[in-house]
Amino acid sequence: MFVQETLRPFFDLPEGNQEDFERLLAARINYLVGNDFPSLVNILYRIDVSELKVKQVLKDHPDADAGSLIAALIIERMLAKAQSRDNFRPNSPIPDDEKW
Repeated sequence: MFVQETLRPFFDLPEGNQEDFERLLAARINYLVGNDFPSLVNILYRIDVSELKVKQVLKDHPDADAGSLIAALIIERMLAKAQSRDNFRPNSPIPDDEKW
């Protein structure tokens, strides 16, 4: 759910189940590749998807759908961010007198 909620505004996608979301995300990415590549680059930068990873995945899979490959990298990055936040979230609230 976190991934969809976060990515929906970036790509102007409707709500839907996971399978529909991934299909629509890949289609939107393909649209951006062909029609508004600077916007896609900006989104990838804001989401913090490695440019080197994108290039490598596209190079390694030249016959695969670019939108699906990039969508998978975006989802992977969003899940890694969520995991990182969960790992570093304090277990107990900070007392008011110790807050900055």
